[in-house]
Amino acid sequence: MQPYQLDFPQEALDDLRQRLANARWPEGLPEDGWSRGVPTDYLRELAEYWRETYDWRKAEAELNQFPQFTTTIDGANVYFMHVRSHEPTATPLLITHGWPGSVAEFLEVIGPLTDPRAHGGDPADAFHLVLPSIPGFGFSGPAGEGGWNIGRVAAAWAELMKRLGYDRYLAQSADFGIGINLALATIDAEHMIGLHLNGVPTTPATKDPAELADLDAKERSAIERTERFIRDLSGSMKIQSTRPHTTAYSLTDSPIGQLAYIVEKFKDWADAEQVPEDAVDRDRILTIVMSYWLTRTGGTSAQFYYEIAEFLPVNVTTGRYNPIEVPFGVAVFPHAPFAPVRRFLERDFPTLVHYSEFDRGGNFAALEEPDLYIQDIRAFRRTLARSAA
Repeated sequence: MQPYQLDFPQEALDDLRQRLANARWPEGLPEDGWSRGVPTDYLRELAEYWRETYDWRKAEAELNQFPQFTTTIDGANVYFMHVRSHEPTATPLLITHGWPGSVAEFLEVIGPLTDPRAHGGDPADAFHLVLPSIPGFGFSGPAGEGGWNIGRVAAAWAELMKRLGYDRYLAQSADFGIGINLALATIDAEHMIGLHLNGVPTTPATKDPAELADLDAKERSAIERTERFIRDLSGSMKIQSTRPHTTAYSLTDSPIGQLAYIVEKFKDWADAEQVPEDAVDRDRILTIVMSYWLTRTGGTSAQFYYEIAEFLPVNVTTGRYNPIEVPFGVAVFPHAPFAPVRRFLERDFPTLVHYSEFDRGGNFAALEEPDLYIQDIRAFRRTLARSAA
């Protein structure tokens, strides 16, 4: 494991600025708000802000405040932050990002989670944080070969925690990380204290249509939200799960293309009423975009969808999740692109011990609602502590 600091060459930043200045914009697009994708006027203004105002060196310095490392696991480079708490009783916590995600999602929560004493909290709530970047994503860089599916990443995370000396740990995630950490709970159950997820998409069992008969309005709404995601908001998922190479060229060559591809998700998947910045700070969104642009991983991260198509943690025949044995907790944020139905969670996960529903927040909860995110992780850990007492 080698210590690491971000230090991208100035030539890369100069090239980005020149590409933004020379952007070739489409003409004649019908303006219809966000219903057809990112509006041209909005993207032009955001791109100009990116070129003239956004400061990558400031973001780089912020990231470099935290201990960062790289290591090779199963032939791939893995970048990760490892932020240890000063509290001797701190609990190891592995947090996995999703797509389009980055360790930059978690900068607001690192301090309160690792040092609650300094943030007005209880020292008993302290965590040692491990924040890895999935191979092929962001600062881990291109994975270099195919085959990086959910199970392979989960095995890499188990190896990472072993190398760090954590015999027992909690895992937390949203989005892509849901599948990865569900797999991790299966292959490394003996070392996992518990698993906490931000929402889990659920459906009625396909062989039991009677489950649809007595759904209440709230449950039907949750299913409709998941169906809307599949129908209207998952275009990127569909092309990346079938033809990921096709998107790789424009994402790698055009910063405007990469920007539009990611910023759309912050509008559609976050708690953003009018524009993405209603939910997430503009500079933080651009830092996440930069984590893909500077590393040329827009295309390699897209491969993950292709690789996981046949490795989801769901039985395709029954529509039910494969069971796990570790204690399980779920936090539901209402504007995430998919929503669980609690009865189906309890059906598929008998180890469910913690369930919370919030009135705000979306897919990027650690960025959108860091206080709620921290609150729920702490509550889950306390539940486990009471059960163990």
